Amino acid sequence: MLTNIDHTALKVNQASIIVLVVLAFVLNQPWLVAAVAAVMAAGTLLGRPGFSPLYRGVLKPLGLAKPDVLADHPEPHRFAQGLGAIFLGAGFIFLGLDLAAIGWALSWLVVGLAALNLFAGFCAGCAVYYWLNRLHVPGFDKTPPGGVFPGTRPQRN
Repeated sequence: MLTNIDHTALKVNQASIIVLVVLAFVLNQPWLVAAVAAVMAAGTLLGRPGFSPLYRGVLKPLGLAKPDVLADHPEPHRFAQGLGAIFLGAGFIFLGLDLAAIGWALSWLVVGLAALNLFAGFCAGCAVYYWLNRLHVPGFDKTPPGGVFPGTRPQRN
């Protein structure tokens, strides 16, 4: 069953990930990669975008971001966020092992995929979730909303 998902909260999450990981790279601060990974992991466990407090507590009340509620499944978005947290966590570990090229490459992969979602409306992690559903992998029980290509935003009714 589809539920109401505020896609603006998802976009704020993606923008926060992009800004903070790029800042981590520019300032060469691996701890910031770990912090973003932790926020994403916590959001995944809590079932909401990790940076949703920024949206709900600051941007939305100030009128800087308006809700964009669409009928959607939350599970693919949680999966995508969890996958991003794993990649950033692995990136942080590689950075700590002095394997900077691998650590930053994993971090930039997350930035690139978050940017693809934010600017083009394609969620690669959501697409993977839906493809795993097509392969009948246990736990991946949702299919894309009707008429929607896996990973793309649902249409407004």
